[in-house]
Amino acid sequence: MTSLRTVLAQNMKVQRQNLGISQAQLAERVKTSANYIAQIETEMRFPKPEMLERIAVALEIEPTALFTAEIRFLAEAETLAQVQKQIIDDITKVVSQRIKQIEKEPPLLG
Repeated sequence: MTSLRTVLAQNMKVQRQNLGISQAQLAERVKTSANYIAQIETEMRFPKPEMLERIAVALEIEPTALFTAEIRFLAEAETLAQVQKQIIDDITKVVSQRIKQIEKEPPLLG
């Protein structure tokens, strides 16, 4: 079973990265130190309820989302969607290049 500290640490980090902000920027939004944010994300500290609410607001999520798998799954789904798009783009490029090659080839006489 995963501990609350672990879930909180992972969710904070994932959501912070989703927003594209550093620990220092999150700390600034929460009005605390970057060291304290780092300690939470490394499971060394566990914030009080009031701090959890401030962190959630700064991360633009509901406080309860700090303790669910939803954030991690959304991040993984977004990554998967990006990979799928890249694969489709690569396949389309290869097919288009091959079609252009075929169009340039002389017709088969038969």
